[in-house]
Amino acid sequence: MTAETHTLTTDGAEITYDVRPGDGPVLLLIGSPMDASGFVTLASHFPDRKIVTYDPRGVSRSKLTGGQTTSTPEQHGDDLSRVIDAVGGGPVDVFASSGGAVNALALVTAHPEQVSTLVAHEPPVVAAVPDHANASAAVHAISDLYQKSGSGPAMVKFISIVGHQGEIPAGWIDQPGPSPEDFGMSSDDDGSRDDILLGQNLVSCTHYAPDFARLREGSTRIVVGVGEESKGELAHRAGLGVAAGLGIEATPFPSGHAGFLGGEFGQQGDPDNFAAKLREVLDER
Repeated sequence: MTAETHTLTTDGAEITYDVRPGDGPVLLLIGSPMDASGFVTLASHFPDRKIVTYDPRGVSRSKLTGGQTTSTPEQHGDDLSRVIDAVGGGPVDVFASSGGAVNALALVTAHPEQVSTLVAHEPPVVAAVPDHANASAAVHAISDLYQKSGSGPAMVKFISIVGHQGEIPAGWIDQPGPSPEDFGMSSDDDGSRDDILLGQNLVSCTHYAPDFARLREGSTRIVVGVGEESKGELAHRAGLGVAAGLGIEATPFPSGHAGFLGGEFGQQGDPDNFAAKLREVLDER
């Protein structure tokens, strides 16, 4: 499918999005901070749909214009609302991964009429896990470490918390662990503080508080997905908590947190089975 690229202006950003033509309903595929390039494989499984992907504000082709260095899920949600309006053909279906799932919850809270079905896959909402106080403290500690020591030391801690099994203990940040060099990164601080994940979105994304009452009352059908191979991880546990807040059961999806990837960013999930499950879920309405 050949994609047509478009740009629109929102409050504080220039948003670039791509439209792959199709005769079926619009399916919007979103992540954060992952950009449109992460959905090439998944999009290829839906040739019957009009597929829309985009780069979140501050990422890749979508530039910040208002001088801000951080973004909120509400801002991302407003960007998505404007993309949906620009594309037309709504209400649309949305598959949203990770931070994109958080942003999609903000979208359907404000604009439920724009989305028919939202599949929110492993939204990393720390307030939704039983150990939310320790999880919150750990995320803030990673953010503080980034500001103090730069991306290498902070990123290795981020990788560690993403893969941590079970509840986050108190004082997690001080526990011994791998070094940046173990992941091919440097411990040296180059002085930059413009990392999209660590600087712009980490705290605001993970500390978004869904309005569960409003989401339950809204017209959008919400499905919360969790990876079959990511059990015990923070995003999986948060997905279970978000599903409970909505009064629904979480839906298992093949593979792990990024199970839809087919080699993008060097990561291989189970995209064939993942896409089949996504199609099944979307067809259930």
